[in-house]
Amino acid sequence: MSVPRFWRRLKNLYNLIGTHCEKCGGFFYPPRNMCPKCRRNGIINPFKFKGAGVVVTYTIVHTAAKDYSKLTPYILAIIKLDEGPSLTSQVICDHSQIHIGMRVKSAFRKLGEESDKGMIYYGTKFVPMEEKA
Repeated sequence: MSVPRFWRRLKNLYNLIGTHCEKCGGFFYPPRNMCPKCRRNGIINPFKFKGAGVVVTYTIVHTAAKDYSKLTPYILAIIKLDEGPSLTSQVICDHSQIHIGMRVKSAFRKLGEESDKGMIYYGTKFVPMEEKA
């Protein structure tokens, strides 16, 4: 990956930035260059999602790839954002707490690292939303 492309992608890694079609009102994550509904007639603009959503489905990963073996078990879920798009992300909570329909919000967390002395990667994971009493 080229250096300029790497730096352009950082805002998408550290924020939930997708796109919004002004013509049909569709929201997309990851970002799209063209609206799949309006095609060339669409008016696509960057859009920062609030980061709130609901767990559609999930799994608890007990056996992971080599680089993630120290993190097991962890929860991987499909989350439908309030604006509409769905994405796959890790949910950080007690395994007995996770359930379909659970409200979650995005959180900035460590994703991994190259080595003990290497680069640390950060990005978006999700955590439970506090229940209003």
